Amino acid sequence: MSDAIAQRQGSVLVTGASRGIGAAIARALAREGWPVGVGYRSGAEAARAVVAEIEAEGGRALALPGDVADPTAPDELFGKLESAFDGPVLVLVNNAGISRDDLTPSLGDEEWQDVIDTNLSAAFRFTRRALRPMLRARAGRIINISSVVGLRANPGQANYAAAKAGLIALTKTAAVEVARRGVTVNAVAPGWIDTEMTADVARDLLDAVPARRAGRPEEVAACVRFLASEDAGYVTGAVLTVDGGLAA
Repeated sequence: MSDAIAQRQGSVLVTGASRGIGAAIARALAREGWPVGVGYRSGAEAARAVVAEIEAEGGRALALPGDVADPTAPDELFGKLESAFDGPVLVLVNNAGISRDDLTPSLGDEEWQDVIDTNLSAAFRFTRRALRPMLRARAGRIINISSVVGLRANPGQANYAAAKAGLIALTKTAAVEVARRGVTVNAVAPGWIDTEMTADVARDLLDAVPARRAGRPEEVAACVRFLASEDAGYVTGAVLTVDGGLAA
């Protein structure tokens, strides 16, 4: 494995990191010694709070505003992060996502396209931008935050499920394309995680989860931390479910 990962000779970019799973991932990777870019579209105050938490623990972080669905966002965010920490981004976590739920017969074109643009097309563009310096360094980690609904049906989420399933296919394909260059590409597929995004969902749906509880953002972050580590150098093209057995 390249010393670049082992010695943290680069930085991390986590999209959608101002709250929930993304914030937990940013904090976890900062504790591993990585300088972290905290990407966000809205919630500037929350993003600054994540940065402040990281810095209070002795880490380094930078809040990075931007809409991942904007095709110019990858170059803009990577450029700022590379300049701030004087080196390449060696870990990319594509976490940013939105939901626009409705049953398929009434799901509108705009609701479909918004979710695909943010949850899938953006991840592709960020992955493409990340791979250039990673391939030159012969080291890198790309971790895509998919979802259990990319693996099993969830009525009312055709757009979200399609995007998350597409993200898994992107993960596997990119993984085999770059495996010989020391770069790994993996996905984490959370189930019901206790965040703002799931706050309005009926709690009786937890009955379908074998573990009978919601997961914590920190439990997802722990899996991402492993996949970003030197120890995961031979893990690529994998989909790690964090769902209390929901997809079993």
